[in-house]
Amino acid sequence: MAEWDDFCGRAWELRQRWLVGGNAGPHRPGRYRRLCAFDGPFDRFIYMDADTLLMSSLEQVFAYLDTHDCVVYDFQHKDPGHIYELSSPKLTQVFPQERIDREIFCSGFFGSKQGLFKREKREWLLQCLASGEAEIVYSRGANDQPLLNYMFMKPNHSIANLAFELPKEQITGCCVTSFHFEVKDHILYDKGVPLTYIHYIGLGASLFNSLCQGENIGFPYRDLFLHYRYRHEPQQRPQFSGKPKPYNTPPGLMARALQKLGLK
Repeated sequence: MAEWDDFCGRAWELRQRWLVGGNAGPHRPGRYRRLCAFDGPFDRFIYMDADTLLMSSLEQVFAYLDTHDCVVYDFQHKDPGHIYELSSPKLTQVFPQERIDREIFCSGFFGSKQGLFKREKREWLLQCLASGEAEIVYSRGANDQPLLNYMFMKPNHSIANLAFELPKEQITGCCVTSFHFEVKDHILYDKGVPLTYIHYIGLGASLFNSLCQGENIGFPYRDLFLHYRYRHEPQQRPQFSGKPKPYNTPPGLMARALQKLGLK
């Protein structure tokens, strides 16, 4: 963990040199610690954010890891401006536009393999950033996500996004900001196809804490969350009466959530 803290701190420092008015220190440094999974005990692993619910088997994700270094399933490619600095002329010198259009991903759900980023590769990545490529990496917001994308793309690791790989009729959305999903037997469906996972993106931990403490707050797929949260202790599930009050997210979170509306 200390080695990853050191790597991410140094990477952040390099990125901040290119950001006018940037913060002095890492933004939410604990988010980087998910990267310790690359040094974990499993040959292959799948990482999921705490604000996600698994809806289907992960068999196909693991199957794609037989032929790829990273497997994702999201629509972040429609919003590249939160991964790379699109105004940087250096960006398309480092990565061709076709790679930017297909390979970037959300770090809230990804499958990968042990040992892809040994110390030597991490040092090489830092050297690449120091050479000027730090300029292209988005330096605000959820800072683990742009760095992780760069870490995979710079060494040309193979990335499979199921949003591109699967037949069109099998592709589903994954974000809580999609309001058209149907709930059947506590599973979400998108046009008849079960989701692989649902990401409650943009909803803070304080919302879930308040809900579980009995505050009647409404948000999409709330009852689905409550079902799984109290699946093994249903007697502890809070009981509500009356109409729930809407959850008013802070402007920054709401803006990010609205940007996801076009991402399925």
